Amino acid sequence: MIYLDYQATTPLAPEALAAMAPWLQTQHANPHSPHAPGRKAKAAVEVARDWIAGLLPEDGRVAFTGGATESLNWAIKGTTGPIVTLATEHAAVLDTVQAEAARGRTVTVLPVGADGLVDLDAARAAIVPGTGLVAAMLVNNEIGVIQPIAQLAALAHDAGALMLCDAVQGYGRVPVPTGCDLIALSAHKIYGPKGIGALWLRDGVKLAPLMHGGNQEDGRSGTLSPALCAGFGAAARLMAERAAEDAAHVERLASVAAEMLGLAPAPGHGEGWHANAPTAPRYPGNLNLHRAGLDVARLMSECRDIAFSAGSACASGSGRSSHVLRAIGLSEAQARASIRIGFGRYTKEDELIDALTRIDAAARAQRIAA
Repeated sequence: MIYLDYQATTPLAPEALAAMAPWLQTQHANPHSPHAPGRKAKAAVEVARDWIAGLLPEDGRVAFTGGATESLNWAIKGTTGPIVTLATEHAAVLDTVQAEAARGRTVTVLPVGADGLVDLDAARAAIVPGTGLVAAMLVNNEIGVIQPIAQLAALAHDAGALMLCDAVQGYGRVPVPTGCDLIALSAHKIYGPKGIGALWLRDGVKLAPLMHGGNQEDGRSGTLSPALCAGFGAAARLMAERAAEDAAHVERLASVAAEMLGLAPAPGHGEGWHANAPTAPRYPGNLNLHRAGLDVARLMSECRDIAFSAGSACASGSGRSSHVLRAIGLSEAQARASIRIGFGRYTKEDELIDALTRIDAAARAQRIAA
């Protein structure tokens, strides 16, 4: 199997697995217990917390959560006042703000352009005094577009609002702007384990609890897993240590893919592969492509030993085309004829070439057969 679905999840780094192993095999103490084994477990949690914080602004704290979905829910539901967000946000944001709207909060969802970027003039008009929260994704999980988070944060602060950044896809890959008040993270998107995430809170920011209980994380209740924390911390440490190496590798793979698939620097509508939202600043390890008339389900069946996506994994099985692709102006047919290819640290160049050769050949065969 050739794995090309890095936006859905990343392979677990061997170093992260090694960091987790002792806490799964021989160390079982509760990190919130005061005895010696408990203090040892707590020390491991705090070391991991420090590694994760090392890639974030200095003036805040990291609170562990069960994943980025919980982090985003806590950040949104723990605040008050009107919310402004973007049409291309993850369902964990869009569904949560709609739930808040049902409870009476005012919600404004800003459109994006064909390049996937929010219009800052439209944002300025929407983010007015009285706004409570602005929520935007740093790197889009479907199309890789990098939003102007620093500018949005400045608009939020001018209006007296908090800025929530969904940094799940960008953390460790794209610098997180210093103007954010809340930053959501996920371990399994950075070669760490599933089942753990974090929310960074700027000093002085207080949120209403999402869950009540032991208040172990100062606003977040629940016993922490030293194993998951250690794996998350080791993965974050690697993201820092390998930043230049990983970036160069991904850039090389993106260049190879663009050359193989004949991607033009500007969007097109003729035969062949066309990148979705290619003109905006974007993370190169995410290729979202459409091809006229492509039967994606058939393509995935014919290339079943290649793992790639027909959209975001979070929306698979819903029967709906991608809300992100529709938001950037693709027709329903174009959105349904799109695929996402994601690669990263453990993708081998020869495997990528093999996979793309076969995907391209299968897509061309569909056209001939039609």
